[in-house]
Amino acid sequence: MTATGGDGEVLFEFQRVGSYLRVTAIDAKTGVEVTVAGPATGSQELLKRTAINKLRFVQNKNAEGGSPAGGAGKPGPKGRGGLY
Repeated sequence: MTATGGDGEVLFEFQRVGSYLRVTAIDAKTGVEVTVAGPATGSQELLKRTAINKLRFVQNKNAEGGSPAGGAGKPGPKGRGGLY
């Protein structure tokens, strides 16, 4: 599913996981993606809006000098993360 607006095209992927609906929003131009989840019985439109808001938040954070584009929200390397 896609949506277009003043900020460009956003691609959506809906995936049911048990009693939850997982929504991934991907900015078609930059490839930045975010994921949100909510009850499967809830409003898909509300989840889409939440995903778009999170996507814009991440993009603004990246523009202000946060993580590089596409890097926000990705986990670090697995294993022991510090000195022991």
